[in-house]
Amino acid sequence: MIDSLNGEVISIGLDHGVIECGGVGYRFLATPPTLGRLTRGENARVLTTMVVKEDAMTLYGFSDDDAREMFHRLTTVTGLGPKLALAALSVFEPAELAGHITAGNSKTIQSIPGVGKKMADRLVLELKDKLAGVYGTQPGASAAKSAPSQSQGASLATEQVVEALVGLGFPEKGARTAVDAVIDESAEPMESSALLRNALNRLGKK
Repeated sequence: MIDSLNGEVISIGLDHGVIECGGVGYRFLATPPTLGRLTRGENARVLTTMVVKEDAMTLYGFSDDDAREMFHRLTTVTGLGPKLALAALSVFEPAELAGHITAGNSKTIQSIPGVGKKMADRLVLELKDKLAGVYGTQPGASAAKSAPSQSQGASLATEQVVEALVGLGFPEKGARTAVDAVIDESAEPMESSALLRNALNRLGKK
C-alpha cells in the first residue's frame, strides 16, 4: 500500500499529477484544489490511497488527512465509487460536505457532477449519523453558519484560486482575468472549489 508520495512534481494535469520518488514517476488522480497546491519542478508531499480493481490499480492523491478520510467515508456509500468521491471533494471541502450531509441538504449535494437525487438522499441516509461531530459538524447544522462574511470570503477565494491556477502553470494575469470573469457572471458568491473548477473550464476553452 502506498500511503504517501514525497518528491519532485514532474507533471500536473487537470485531473492528475505525477511525483517522482526514487527515480519512479507515480501518477495519481486528485482534485483541482489539491493539484493547485503543487508546482512543477518543486518537491511536494501528497497523501495517497490506492484503489485496486480486477483490471486496474489507481492511485488517488490528497493534500491532507481530512480529504483522504472523507474520500474513504464517501466510498462506503452504496453505489458511490472513487471517481464520484473525488468529484464530491472537487466541489466541497471535507468539512463543508460533512455539514451539508448532516444538515440533510440533499439539493445542495446534487451540485456534485454525477450525483442525482437518489444518490444525494443515499449520502445523507448512510453518512449523516457517521459524520455527526466530525470536522466540527453537528446534526442539522449548516456548513454556512461558520463561513466568513461575503466580502471577506470572496476576496480570500479569489486569491486562493489565482494561486492555484498559477501553480497549475497558467500565467497570473490570465488566471486572474478568468477568475474575475467567472465571479462577474455568477449571480451568487462561489466557494473556492467551485470557482477554481469554473475558471479551469474557462481557461480550457481558450
